[in-house]
Amino acid sequence: MALLEVRGLTKLYQTEENAVPALRDVSLSVEAGEFVAIVGRSGCGKSTLLNLCGAMDFPSSGEVSIDGQVTTELDDAGLTKLRREKVGFIFQSFQLIHTLTAVENVELPLLLAKQRNTRATALERLAWVDMADLANRYTHQLSGGQQQRIAVARALVGNPKLLLADEPTGNLDSATGDVVLELLVRIAREFKVTVLMATHSAESAELADVLVRMRDGRIFEVNSLRTAGRML
Repeated sequence: MALLEVRGLTKLYQTEENAVPALRDVSLSVEAGEFVAIVGRSGCGKSTLLNLCGAMDFPSSGEVSIDGQVTTELDDAGLTKLRREKVGFIFQSFQLIHTLTAVENVELPLLLAKQRNTRATALERLAWVDMADLANRYTHQLSGGQQQRIAVARALVGNPKLLLADEPTGNLDSATGDVVLELLVRIAREFKVTVLMATHSAESAELADVLVRMRDGRIFEVNSLRTAGRML
């Protein structure tokens, strides 16, 4: 069974005059451990699709299934549990809390989940992204690339099965962005996490296993980029 199933997804936004479609009958199946890049121009529906896949928003019709759970069938408590235990998020603007240190930002999801040994687990994830030596720095003391690596560590700290990355290199220079992209590849390979990345960068998309092209709220092409020598 696929880790992520999207079936007949349509999303309409109501204006004063009419309903504006952001997604139109989108279907997609993603296996565990696959790295999928969704590409298309701004406004094509990439971010809307990611928000629906992460149960941050809900479709007008159709359904999203994460690890066998249909998001529209869950109540608020069930949705919170699903997002906390199975979904990680990485944003273009990092979304770190500026009053917390690097390690406190990574630790926060574990504290909210009332887990034990939160500091040790957070430090372990920071070490994995090569940021352990900056654990006690605040965001204003860090570069954009360093902040995004902390955001990656935070997204991983709860051992999610699905990682959603919305333009994760959009605010980074090319060299720093390459570091973050390589981390996403490693996450799929080493942790068998399904990675769904929205990007308008063709170069970034080349690192994925599957390339999904969107236009005007629809998927119009899906290509496998996986080579015989690539192992996930």
